Amino acid sequence: MEEKTLLEARFHRKLGLYWLTSGAVVLGITVVGIPLLLLWFPIGLWATHRYIANMSAQLTTKKLIVRKGILTRTENTVPLDKITDMAMIQGPLMRLFGIHKLTIETAGQSGNGALISLTGVEEVAEFRAAVMAQKSALAEQSQPVEAKVDVAAQTLVCLQSIDETLRRIEAKLA
Repeated sequence: MEEKTLLEARFHRKLGLYWLTSGAVVLGITVVGIPLLLLWFPIGLWATHRYIANMSAQLTTKKLIVRKGILTRTENTVPLDKITDMAMIQGPLMRLFGIHKLTIETAGQSGNGALISLTGVEEVAEFRAAVMAQKSALAEQSQPVEAKVDVAAQTLVCLQSIDETLRRIEAKLA
């Protein structure tokens, strides 16, 4: 069965400006970086525009696919059943621009920190909720058939027992 794309993330229009400002703050704090500010804005503007153009996050029925990069493009595919945590982070500068960072942690990942980090997803709470809802729906679908059959068999035995009890009660009343 082919997987269907359920949701495609959109990125905040101020994301490039946020990254430019973050870099300018870092360069401005360092004495050596102050002269580099003249190069930062034209190069940073081009780089952030290209990076954002190459970013995508797709929620399918079974996995989350994240693509990003300029020179080295990466694609991370995370099965939904392996996701253990999705955190929304917002620092002071992010609050100023109305941007959040969404971090995704998985079972079995090595090292500290998030496996995937998505900065600037629009409607981040809704995107996170959609991923978690699909993860729950997938978990319910993957319940073993034996367990479903076992529940049905137990229900049938219980109903037969109730039927027998009712018949005995009716026989005593008659």
